Amino acid sequence: MNDSYLYVIIALLPLAASMVVFQANPYHALVIRGILGAVAAMVYAVLGAPDVALTEALVGTMLAITLYAIAVRSSLVMRLGLVENEAIEADDEHHFGQLMDDLRTIFRKRQMRLELVPYPNTQALQRALMDKEVHATCVRREQVTSEDEKQFYHTAIRIKRIYEIMQTELASPATILSYVSTPDEGEKHK
Repeated sequence: MNDSYLYVIIALLPLAASMVVFQANPYHALVIRGILGAVAAMVYAVLGAPDVALTEALVGTMLAITLYAIAVRSSLVMRLGLVENEAIEADDEHHFGQLMDDLRTIFRKRQMRLELVPYPNTQALQRALMDKEVHATCVRREQVTSEDEKQFYHTAIRIKRIYEIMQTELASPATILSYVSTPDEGEKHK
């Protein structure tokens, strides 16, 4: 009869684990993972395994959460390559700023941040895209025809999911989007 509290605590384990699995926000998942580790450590301590409880508290909770936080923070970056000293006219600067604001808004919804990476020239920028240093490139279009004069930039994206997100959510008409297949794409799936 006295062990009823133990059943309640043990019932929290699968509940917290399922919450971690179904959590969309990675930062919330980290917090719930910390709660899961703390509950597991408490269960081990109550069941008479203080050494396992201490190990779970130190390694399973504190160290794992720290490493997960570092991994989540570094992986939630969309790196956009740009040519560094490209001439931008006054009209284009407004369009470019609006495009960057739109991209930041799109990625902020997914807890991502936009990082602009400058390159000295177009060749270095294209090489960076093919070498997977950046996720996408944005370059100023040389020739703007009268029918698409509002599209000042060309954005090439090498990650299919980011391309799909931008294609459906990007409201700015200032850029043309294209998906670029990089080498070794097919080798990942083998």
